[in-house]
Amino acid sequence: MSLTRDRIIGHDNERLAFRFTMLHDADTVECQISDAAMDELGGVKGTESIARQAQFLALRDAVERIASDMFDPVPVIKGRVIRIFTKHIQKLPSSPADPIATSSETHTDKTASLRVIAETRPASAAQ
Repeated sequence: MSLTRDRIIGHDNERLAFRFTMLHDADTVECQISDAAMDELGGVKGTESIARQAQFLALRDAVERIASDMFDPVPVIKGRVIRIFTKHIQKLPSSPADPIATSSETHTDKTASLRVIAETRPASAAQ
């Protein structure tokens, strides 16, 4: 992976995207992932904006891997922003026996991610 972890900027309500930065050597690379892409990656729909940071943290390794994979094949251009959309999220083939998960490990990861997101929501939002 040619990009390395840097900092979280946060959710952009106007762009409906979560913003973060990564490093390429000493250069900062701006990155963002659309809300729809994060939901697709997490296997959920309609995550509220207040839960986006928790969702990003749960999916951070996968999101950063996608950003790095998108960065690698293109020449380095200063100021370039890596934007991840649903078309960049690989669809996992579903098993006829279990259409939600391809393995028990994947199912456990999604359940844990959803639990973290649910725990960060205020009680008034859960109604």
